[in-house]
Amino acid sequence: MTENPQHQTASNPELPTQYAPAEVEGKLYERWVERGYFEADATSDKPPFTVVIPPPNVTGSLHLGHAFEHTLIDALTRRKRMQGYETLWQPGMDHAGIATQNVVERELAKEGKSRHDLGREAFIDRVWQWKGESGGQISGQMKRLGDGVAWSRERFTMDEGLSQAVQTIFKKLYDDELIYRAERIINWCPRCLTAISDIEVEYQDDDGELVSIRYGEGEDSIVVATTRAETMLGDTAVAVHPEDDRYKHLVGKEIELPLTGRRIPVVADEHVDPEFGTGAVKVTPAHDPNDFEIGQRHGLPSLAVMDEHAIITAHGPFQGLDRLEARSAIVGALRADGRIVAEKRPYVHSVGHCSRCKTTIEPRLSMQWWVKVGPLAKAAGDAVRDGQVKIHPQEMEKRYFDWVDNLHDWCISRQLWWGHRIPVWYGPDGEIVCVGPDEQPPSGEGWTQETDVLDTWFSSGLWPFSTLGWPEQTESLAKFYPNSVLVTGYDILFFWVARMMMFGLYAMDGTPPFHTIALHGMVRDQFGKKMSKSFGNAVNPLDWMDKYGSDALRFTLARGANPGVDVPIGEDWVQGSRNFANKIWNATRFALMNGATIEGELPDPSQMSATDRWILSKLNKTVAEVDAFYDDFQFSKLSEALFHFAWDEVFDWYVELSKTTFFAGGEQAKVSGRVLGEVLDVMLRLLHPVVPFVTETLWTTLTGRESVVIADWPKDSGFRDAAAEQEIELVQQVVTEVRRFRSDQGLQPGQKVPAELTLTGTALAPHEAAIRQLLRLQPAGDGFHATASLPVAGATVALDLSGTIDVEAERKRLTKDLGAAEKEKAQANAKLGNEAFLAKAPDNVVDKIRTRLAKADADIARITAQLANLPQN
Repeated sequence: MTENPQHQTASNPELPTQYAPAEVEGKLYERWVERGYFEADATSDKPPFTVVIPPPNVTGSLHLGHAFEHTLIDALTRRKRMQGYETLWQPGMDHAGIATQNVVERELAKEGKSRHDLGREAFIDRVWQWKGESGGQISGQMKRLGDGVAWSRERFTMDEGLSQAVQTIFKKLYDDELIYRAERIINWCPRCLTAISDIEVEYQDDDGELVSIRYGEGEDSIVVATTRAETMLGDTAVAVHPEDDRYKHLVGKEIELPLTGRRIPVVADEHVDPEFGTGAVKVTPAHDPNDFEIGQRHGLPSLAVMDEHAIITAHGPFQGLDRLEARSAIVGALRADGRIVAEKRPYVHSVGHCSRCKTTIEPRLSMQWWVKVGPLAKAAGDAVRDGQVKIHPQEMEKRYFDWVDNLHDWCISRQLWWGHRIPVWYGPDGEIVCVGPDEQPPSGEGWTQETDVLDTWFSSGLWPFSTLGWPEQTESLAKFYPNSVLVTGYDILFFWVARMMMFGLYAMDGTPPFHTIALHGMVRDQFGKKMSKSFGNAVNPLDWMDKYGSDALRFTLARGANPGVDVPIGEDWVQGSRNFANKIWNATRFALMNGATIEGELPDPSQMSATDRWILSKLNKTVAEVDAFYDDFQFSKLSEALFHFAWDEVFDWYVELSKTTFFAGGEQAKVSGRVLGEVLDVMLRLLHPVVPFVTETLWTTLTGRESVVIADWPKDSGFRDAAAEQEIELVQQVVTEVRRFRSDQGLQPGQKVPAELTLTGTALAPHEAAIRQLLRLQPAGDGFHATASLPVAGATVALDLSGTIDVEAERKRLTKDLGAAEKEKAQANAKLGNEAFLAKAPDNVVDKIRTRLAKADADIARITAQLANLPQN
């Protein structure tokens, strides 16, 4: 199992007494990068394995969500590299249009300026300057975490190559009539002064008011309810359901719209729910997406009554008021006019907010650019349905289909300056010309370019192929597209993932951007609560890396990563992972000091002890198990398997069982030293993708070779030894049972006790020395008096406890505990025997009493046995 030696083992390797992550992590990472371990060669004959980084915002810094996702991707790519794949983990950052523009505008505000004071070109220069000085700090933090990305290939969604890709696909979509310009309802942020996509809207429950207003007079009146009274100024109809008998007499008539002097029609539309509220709704086509659709069906005019700052523009006493000021004023005027039928305050309802600045968004009729997603979304859905792309875990497929099968056309224009400017020119006579990357824009008097830029998701949707040089047919594109797997959070399945699927299939002749979509959950605090600065539970991962080391953070995150499920994390768990790293360090150091080596061939099994054969059998099972978990993206399970193999099987059992052999020396010690070296070699390679730093230090010390990063991934040799496994299981039974008995008797772990072991006729005989060592059992000697005898696993362990414990005090304690357990049993039996109680008590209460009874029975049996085993006077 030790393949491809790079050079021979160093003699007498030594390790410091303690592992100090801060002293080794940075130097190791620099060495890995300098030696080009993470770079990918497009001309290589090796099979490719490609993963793109979900590009973090250039404004961002590493948060726990990034650390979690990057740990999983890094583990996958490190393993594939060791398996012999030409592995590319593609790094890069997103220009993050709104977020970045907001940051730079805030910086300008400190100088008393706005972007308009600078003008468009100077402002964009300022953003590039900020990007060069402050952006990209996340790259340094990625290095701290150990991300094995191909840094020479780092891309930015606004760099020249990606800008060419954006312009190319825009032109292609435009020519195929999949991009168009139209006036539609969009999400508008009055603070950022731009349209924003559905994914940039965050919904939260806000306190508002629900006001019921009477439109019209007498029998021709109708009551509507609204939380946005200010929009009534733009009402152009009232809608009712066609089958609602209450309002049939009004359909087709006009009624007066209060405060305006206008008359508006009553229309019948099946969109209206007759069971909700009064069964009548006000229709404001310019300020509500559903109302816009009703308006389109009935030919209603669209009256915009607010400007881009959400200031009322409708003529009358409310003109110039902010929307919230107008809401209060309009309700007051309606109340004075006797039009208010009912008011409910507070009225809690879901309200959309801009994810960037938290301002309440305003649905607004606006001329924008759109992608016609119908055929693109169908292709994205079909690629999963026909098995070209697999979603993992599979149960997430339904959510994916629910999204792509019902996708609305995508508003791609943003009223910003920072971003990819839409490559469209308008002529003096209404001409519209879309310009490709190799075409000259029209010139002459009256020609102007579109001022809007594209939604950030438009460029990040090209990420799997634009980063490889598309639209040029590069070697990298041929080698590394499609990506092998996309690792990302389920929260952006609908947004980024769906857009990459649509664009990849469209641009790359029906080839999807990746074979597998592996979805993970969100990182939460140890109580399962969302992490947020406002909650006071947000954690800077750098703090934990500084305190416990990067490996500790990585192992904690991987150990909690079940596919598609949220991941709780607390500092105690990171501390526990630090202890695991220390355990690996100390155990490896002990092993190296006691003859662990990889020199020479592995001895023939006939030369090995049962303990040696047992651990090699367990080792190969672990290799097979870890491989299966990796292939199924079961990071939690593979981490658990490695943790328990390393800590339990290797350190707690194999090393301890072998100590007597090592201390005795001789040929058997050399055999076990070679076996232990083999186990450590393979175990450290298995652990490396998740905990790269400590394993690099230990593995290179153990083997004397260049780096575990480029070592071979372990293979299951097929070696199994069921007999040895059964034999060591018997040893473990004896040790575990006697340890439990010692603990029950109040003996300290290191306290030595005289004992006789009757192991004859069992497979335990060769292990007597190890059993005595592990259990701190002295030879019986003269005057030995067996006060307790334990039959375990076909053997007998007789102990002389006289003088080791206060028998009378222990008997009193146990007798008291036995009485309490018997009392608990009697109470539980009494309740369970009471028919009247059982008839009335809820099932969960009865179940709790049955559980108490079972525990009381177990306690009675345990305490009775302990009393029986006490030495007799």
